[in-house]
Amino acid sequence: MTLSTQDTAEHIYAHGLRNQWHPVVPTDFVEPGGMRKVTALGEHWLLFRRSDGSLSMLADRCPHRGAPLSLGKHLGDRVACWYHGVEVDGTGKVTSVPGLPGCNLEGKTLVTSLPVREVGGAILAYFGDEEHPEPVELTVPEPLADDDIDAFLCYAEWNVPWRFAMENLLDPMHGMFLHNESHTMFAGDMTAKFRIRETDRGYFFEKTDQRGVNFDWVELCRTGVDWVDLSIPYPPSAGPGGAFGIVGMACPVDAGRTGVFFWRYRKVRDWQRDTWRFLYRTLIEARHWDVLEQDRIMLEAMPQDADQRENLYQHDLGIVRLRRLLRAQAEQQSTARPLTPAAG
Repeated sequence: MTLSTQDTAEHIYAHGLRNQWHPVVPTDFVEPGGMRKVTALGEHWLLFRRSDGSLSMLADRCPHRGAPLSLGKHLGDRVACWYHGVEVDGTGKVTSVPGLPGCNLEGKTLVTSLPVREVGGAILAYFGDEEHPEPVELTVPEPLADDDIDAFLCYAEWNVPWRFAMENLLDPMHGMFLHNESHTMFAGDMTAKFRIRETDRGYFFEKTDQRGVNFDWVELCRTGVDWVDLSIPYPPSAGPGGAFGIVGMACPVDAGRTGVFFWRYRKVRDWQRDTWRFLYRTLIEARHWDVLEQDRIMLEAMPQDADQRENLYQHDLGIVRLRRLLRAQAEQQSTARPLTPAAG
């Protein structure tokens, strides 16, 4: 197993939690009969799709000499390493050593293979450690499983620690300031008080004195994969459907990079769905990318040790709660030394 409990808690906290599912890249990044090198949780992986469309995710390391399998040749149901031709199938088993047929490598599973699922246009993978190789149960976010909800996936890679991207989503108040010129986030009070409301899968962080006006609440959900749900009221000019929702996830690429996944969704059906999709593609999508760009600029401008030199206040309770959850889990997943004390 590539990921190990012997890694320090600091390393796990920086590179991403184990023993859960994480989004990796959008589904269309790997076409049938194709393969793609990706980095996730600080490790290199190979996404490999057979000609029939089935998908595998392998450690990007040939078991012979450690050369990258991603430089090799796609052979339909297996990959041949470019260096010496060793062939590995989608389960990580060596199927052939062309230079020495019958070699004792043949028939052995020597390459880590991760469980994968495709959800809402994204590839999710289970990242276990040597003590937890079997995947935990994955409950898909409801907005991505409801046939009456139409969702668009937006993906980007930001040069920020993955925790900063998650914390940004657990900070509703920044919408009133950073996104104040957005077509949907200019209304409401500039002051607010917040509370945490626990649930059986995470918690809500919500304004106590305003609802249904702006970015007024967010829910952290831990259902085998960590995700957030939030809702922003939409004006009639945005077309049919209820409030505009966002499901957000983050993939820890490495200690300083994050893949961000945002599904923008509305509950619409029949002709209203067609109208909403047309309006989104022709008018609204560009505005949403502008909002994401504001987040990216702000987060990338912050130093990577920004969370070590803070003066937090009541609006940051959701972030403090998140940090405690993540740090505790990182310490549980490490048999090495614990995390050093940090702000929050």
